[in-house]
Amino acid sequence: MPSNRFIKYTAALLLGAACSSAMAQTKIKFQLDWRFEGPAALFLVAKSKGYFDQEKLDVTIDAGNGSGNAVNRVASGTYDMGFADMAALMEFTANNPNTPGKPMAVMMVYNDTPAAIFSLKKTGIKTPADLIGKKLGSPVFDAGRRAFPIFAKANGLDASKANWISMDPPLRETMLARGDVDAITGFYFTSLLNLYARGYKDQDLNVMMYPDYGVKLYGNTIIANESLMKTNPQAIKGFLRAFAKATRDVLANPEAAIKVLKEKDGLIDEKLELRRLKLAISSAIATPHAKAEGYGQVSLPRLTLMASQVSDTYATKTRVDPSKIWTAAFLPSKEELNVLGK
Repeated sequence: MPSNRFIKYTAALLLGAACSSAMAQTKIKFQLDWRFEGPAALFLVAKSKGYFDQEKLDVTIDAGNGSGNAVNRVASGTYDMGFADMAALMEFTANNPNTPGKPMAVMMVYNDTPAAIFSLKKTGIKTPADLIGKKLGSPVFDAGRRAFPIFAKANGLDASKANWISMDPPLRETMLARGDVDAITGFYFTSLLNLYARGYKDQDLNVMMYPDYGVKLYGNTIIANESLMKTNPQAIKGFLRAFAKATRDVLANPEAAIKVLKEKDGLIDEKLELRRLKLAISSAIATPHAKAEGYGQVSLPRLTLMASQVSDTYATKTRVDPSKIWTAAFLPSKEELNVLGK
């Protein structure tokens, strides 16, 4: 039998090895753009399956309350990385050109903006031109509302003639249902499901998704703090490798992904969030644009066009410089990014 001294020595070695392993993990605080809803499963699966652990990362994922706040929190260093709308990132960077800690986009997730305009068919709105003179509603920070001038220009409309009514996010679909507004802007997979929950069906609705009407804006992207990019680039690379693995799993089995989401928030409606996740995949993630450009990547001409549009529409203090917004330096290999299939 081994002596007590040997046992104690062995135990000390094991404990030391465990502590050393734990210390080797890099802590990353990650800020979502919104609540723990269907699309958040992309990040939660990476954590649940141990993909972050395999990259020696200790990742904390927190719910958010809008892309603008996510950008601000990553810029301030409160969070190391986050998930935010590309337009919000562009606006922040162009308005704060000398602020230290500016985040950059490191991986594209929503290759097409999920922004859309919703109306009830009984209002008679069928085309963009039918919006003129109508009451449009959304929160002031809504991505679709802020990008409406781009939608309007693409469809030959005068955006200045839009009659906007503001409300808090929970009231958006309710006000449309009550007739307080004629149309609303919102993320496709959010407002559509909220209208379904109020008893509306597809035949009751008219939906104009921005990408279907000439708007080539990118949507949400993973962003990283400037400090982390300089001090620990390997941590970002590991995070993105883990995320790409999780994306492949989620696309292959959305039902299992929602089970992981349910473990995080036991109050979610699984059927609803599964539907939301599938809508996000079809409308923003696994789109023809994403397959053409490559998952996680961007087209420089398209990004440059978006930078110009955001500069003009948002009236930024300086022009948006694409080279200060996006970097592909941390992306996984093409093989690792091959998650969408044909």
